[in-house]
Amino acid sequence: MTAANSKPKSAEAEIFTAPNWLLLAVFTAAIFVSASLLFAVQPLFTKLVLPRLGGSPSVWSVAMVFFQAMLLAGYAYAHLLTRLVPGRYAVVIHLAVMLAATLALPLSIAAWWGRPPARGEALYLIGLFSISVGLPFFALAANSPLLQAWFARTRHPAAKDPYFLYAAGNVGSFLALLSYPLAVEPLTHLTAQRQFWSYGFYALIVLIALCGLLVWPAAERKPRAQAKRSDARAPGWRDALVWTALAAVPSGFLIAVTSYISTDVGSTPLLWVIPLALYLATFVIVFQTRPVIPHAFALKAQPVLIALLVGVYLNGTTDSIFVTMAINILAFFVTALVCHGELARRRPPASDLTAFYLWMSFGGMIGGIFAGLVAPHVFDWVAEYPLLIVAGLLCRPGLYDADTPRNRLIWFSVFAAIVVAAANYMRGEGSPSDATIMAAASAILLVALVLLRDPLKFAAIAGVILLAAFVNQVQYYQGESVRNFFGVHKIYETQNGYYRVLLHGTTIHGAEAISKTVQLPGTRPVPLTYYHANSGMAKTIAAVRARKNGPLKVAVVGLGTGTLACYALPNDEWSFYEIDRSIVDAATNPKYFTFKSVCAPKARIVLGDARLTMADAPDGAYDLIVVDAFSSDAIPIHLLTREAMAIYLSKLAPDGVVVMHISNRHLDLAPVVAGIAEANGLETLINAKLDEQEDNNRYLYTSTVTASARKPEDFGSLAEPESGWVPLEPDPKQWVWTDDYSNVIGAMIRHLKE
Repeated sequence: MTAANSKPKSAEAEIFTAPNWLLLAVFTAAIFVSASLLFAVQPLFTKLVLPRLGGSPSVWSVAMVFFQAMLLAGYAYAHLLTRLVPGRYAVVIHLAVMLAATLALPLSIAAWWGRPPARGEALYLIGLFSISVGLPFFALAANSPLLQAWFARTRHPAAKDPYFLYAAGNVGSFLALLSYPLAVEPLTHLTAQRQFWSYGFYALIVLIALCGLLVWPAAERKPRAQAKRSDARAPGWRDALVWTALAAVPSGFLIAVTSYISTDVGSTPLLWVIPLALYLATFVIVFQTRPVIPHAFALKAQPVLIALLVGVYLNGTTDSIFVTMAINILAFFVTALVCHGELARRRPPASDLTAFYLWMSFGGMIGGIFAGLVAPHVFDWVAEYPLLIVAGLLCRPGLYDADTPRNRLIWFSVFAAIVVAAANYMRGEGSPSDATIMAAASAILLVALVLLRDPLKFAAIAGVILLAAFVNQVQYYQGESVRNFFGVHKIYETQNGYYRVLLHGTTIHGAEAISKTVQLPGTRPVPLTYYHANSGMAKTIAAVRARKNGPLKVAVVGLGTGTLACYALPNDEWSFYEIDRSIVDAATNPKYFTFKSVCAPKARIVLGDARLTMADAPDGAYDLIVVDAFSSDAIPIHLLTREAMAIYLSKLAPDGVVVMHISNRHLDLAPVVAGIAEANGLETLINAKLDEQEDNNRYLYTSTVTASARKPEDFGSLAEPESGWVPLEPDPKQWVWTDDYSNVIGAMIRHLKE
């Protein structure tokens, strides 16, 4: 035996004894469980907080900004811990952080955190999340990069490129998110969800301790270098900027598309987690050795889906909410695939792993802040969505086609179509139903994007067409626009000058006749939209008034344009509960709408969420409670629970009635109302015979209304057989909606079956 062969093994070779399968199993399990908890807590805790701010879709947008900021903080902590603290001390420190986080369990809203302010709702929410769930989320956020860095110190064959563990973590995130609306939310209550989440956190601490034990002998080793390539170089500032940009665009797109699709259906975990789950799925796909969706395919699919998305955006929607949602979500998905595919292609060696994740997380936070916090204050319309569509095209790799005659012909055709369409709308000759011209421009966009692979040209063409669409909207909806935490409100006059309309999101929330052609000057304004003289609301108010035969005390949840005020009589006492200050400003300013100022100038307006503010009213105070609160076409879920109905009942006079306006294009909410009413000992009627005076041209709409009372005689004339109102029975197969439980999927399915 030679001297070289007889040389004793180094201490480094002796320190690792754990089998490879055990290393891989424990680290994969720890990252999987950590990622599952990290993303399960997001819809869970946001749903817990949602009632505090009226069920606004902005609650999820702000929550996403908070979670992204905490993710960045966790990644920064992991990066510094890996770089500055010796390996074994790092293990001990992180275990101490995980144990400290258990002080916040079980998850709950801080009892001493007060009611939301009239302004600054976003800062209130961020503070609430920080106090209540900040430490556990921070500890979880650090686990993925930290455990990968520990794994890179081992002698496992895959330690040189541990990014596959990132994909494994995202599988856990993806499954946790999808299971929440599909299984966890419909089958369990929030209380049980919080308990099981706590058990999972304790189990994770055990797994991380096992990881620490397995890496302990090798904790002081440096990560194994990734196999060098001929073009290998140390990442610089340019790389960091590219990583940041490629992470920022899909992150902002995620918030924008979620807000866009949830505006009309409702702010609910189902619509939160589908885009987020797909967002995480893109990480799983692109960080695989052989992605199930090749990057080249994503690059080819993106232009097609963006062209379809532009077409839907120009038209506002399609006949089916599901088709609209599918196109928006698929376009977002492939754009995220393109961006994250470029990130994966540019990832550095394992020695720079934590820095890569840090910059990627920083980009995610920047995108979230732009879409969730900055845009709502900078733009008075949802400008961030088209901007992010264009930005997504700019993230494509820089392929370039020469300026050939064919390309010049395409450019000329595209801009000719845009000029013709824009000129048509600016002359006032078009209307939203004339979207065929803009659809043709979208079709030309599809051809251009397929043939022109230069990302700058892609973005330029899409941007100009979206600008033309905006010109169209400005031309048609000439008026004033206000955007705040609760959405975009537009007040405009119809082109014939007959009506002034309040538009919230995509749904009309009230209209008033302003022309002497339809409204005589100086007369009492006539209720329109869902509140006209033959509506369910009007009939209920008349029935309660006739039964009492005297002045009414009425509470209305949701002010809108104040139309219902014109059913008030001089000796009545009316109170309106409204969470949105901009709605109050519009309804009380005669420059916009005169219902409140003319019909009920002394009616009280209480600002804040009705669940909180109505609780301050005296018990038995109201003869009639009208629940008519909407965010675009969505009714806040926390106003449709057993606990909410209990509050209404406590404030109701002994023979009073609770009326709920439940019209919705996408959800069947009648069984929900029947269930929460029966749970409180109430009987319910529904206007089975819809309004006979429907006339969209005169802003007279049909509506679905329920009335709940303690006994049949409280309904007055509504209980008569010829009234058109029929008993509404709860569905025995459906659980009663509570603050702990709701099932939006079930409501959507019932609506589809109708």
